[in-house]
Amino acid sequence: MPQFQHALSRRRFLAATSVSLGALALRGYPVQAAAAAHFTHGVASGDPLQDRVILWTRVLPGSGLAQDIGVQWEVADDESFEHIVARGESSTGPARDYTLKIDATGLLAGKQYFYRFIAQGEQSAVGQTRTLPAAGVESLQLAVLSCSNFPQGYFNVYRAVAQRDYDVVVHLGDYIYEYGLGGYANPLMAGKGREVRPEHEIVSLEDYRMRYGLYRSDADLQLVHQAHPFICVWDDHEITNNTWETGAQNHNEGEGDFAVRRLAAIQAFYEWLPIRESSSVEEGIIYRSFDFGNLASLIMLDTRLVGRDEQLSHELGIDTLRSELAKQTRSIMGSEQERWFDEELRNSKESGITWQIIGQQLLMGKLYPPQFSDEVFDPAQREQIVNGRYGMLRARGRQGFPLNLDAWDGYPANRERVFDSIRKNANNAVVLAGDSHSSWAFDLRDEAGHAVAVEFATPSVTSPGFENFLPLPPQQVEEATLAASPELKYMRANGRGWIDLHINAAKSAATWQFVSTILETEFTVSSGATLECYAGQHRIKT
Repeated sequence: MPQFQHALSRRRFLAATSVSLGALALRGYPVQAAAAAHFTHGVASGDPLQDRVILWTRVLPGSGLAQDIGVQWEVADDESFEHIVARGESSTGPARDYTLKIDATGLLAGKQYFYRFIAQGEQSAVGQTRTLPAAGVESLQLAVLSCSNFPQGYFNVYRAVAQRDYDVVVHLGDYIYEYGLGGYANPLMAGKGREVRPEHEIVSLEDYRMRYGLYRSDADLQLVHQAHPFICVWDDHEITNNTWETGAQNHNEGEGDFAVRRLAAIQAFYEWLPIRESSSVEEGIIYRSFDFGNLASLIMLDTRLVGRDEQLSHELGIDTLRSELAKQTRSIMGSEQERWFDEELRNSKESGITWQIIGQQLLMGKLYPPQFSDEVFDPAQREQIVNGRYGMLRARGRQGFPLNLDAWDGYPANRERVFDSIRKNANNAVVLAGDSHSSWAFDLRDEAGHAVAVEFATPSVTSPGFENFLPLPPQQVEEATLAASPELKYMRANGRGWIDLHINAAKSAATWQFVSTILETEFTVSSGATLECYAGQHRIKT
């Protein structure tokens, strides 16, 4: 790994902003007014293909005026840039919040590159990226991440991933969170410089831009982007909690038109992340696929915005809930994306690609509430627990209902269509999931009980997990949840971390990695379980 220029510390970030730059410095970066240009948030790369990759940076004009600024970019074989293989010029300005994305083309397949930007004689940090391999690739190493909530703790997971070797980082959403100051924040982080900006819940385009600017000022997040190309999708918190196509749980009339908020969130996502923009902000299409030679296709879905029906509630009457879950028309993807998914699987299989890796946001496996008797709970808490949310979910579980209707369990007909497509159109499918903040592995079976695929779900970068669901020892909760959910093969309720996914022609192996703390910047990394799925088996090896 190269010795990257380390990003600014969080303490320095909070200590100063430039008076002369005024509103342009609102993203929270300390700049020197005398400089000709200011690269404020590092560099990043993403959406690699065999001959190209997206390069990203953000640069402010040294004049402090709201005007466009010209930028040169360079890609080289070597970190010293003695052999430059691609270069060009572009510009950015206030219309894109001074972010810049370049689709650097004409590169060679399966190759590591270095890149940088130059504006008005000022040079950015040097980033490292790589293109996708062509035929003949023997193995693939992915880091799978999700759910990085700034006020919950330090981004130690990002730092750990930056220090390891990966072909690509796959981020499954909740890259930012929308809440205001004190909302969904860890009280143990008070006074440690993890307060959000703006202080209110983000709703407008300026709000979303400021929140991305805050997150992207984090030294560890800058470092992981500098070290690896990312492939990202959004989940709900890039917009607001429990989003569906036309609304969200965490949106009300006092916050204006949801469609306007949605457009603002999508525009800021496109501006601040190194994603290839294949559609307009209005369309907001981010489902897309990537082929790693003849070894694996990575098929990225959107289960949140483009075609998702409003989620059901456990508070509905039993008969109503059962009837709604049985409807064949309920969708989490939308019909257009379902057709696209069928075609992508078919193309991958017909091309002789061994693995179809499905990157998406939500647990696809069937998960049911753990069943505990009242007596296991502390008498001081018992009444509140059994008469509260857990008691309701426990009762619904006994009636055959799943734990989380916001996940695929709330859209069983769409899930069955996906399983049918996998059976018909895929060679070997592995589903990746985020969102839940805990670690999971499922054998995915259709309604007839046929083995279809496996699912590996990553824990969070910082967001609190299933360990907060019940005030019981994690092992006790895990054992009861495994007992209640026959397709669930592995669970770890607590722990912040990520998945190492290693793929070769014979098998796909997931290893869960955990950091020892997110409350301090000093930490260690330990490995959890390693689970394997062999080609042709469609189930986790036991």
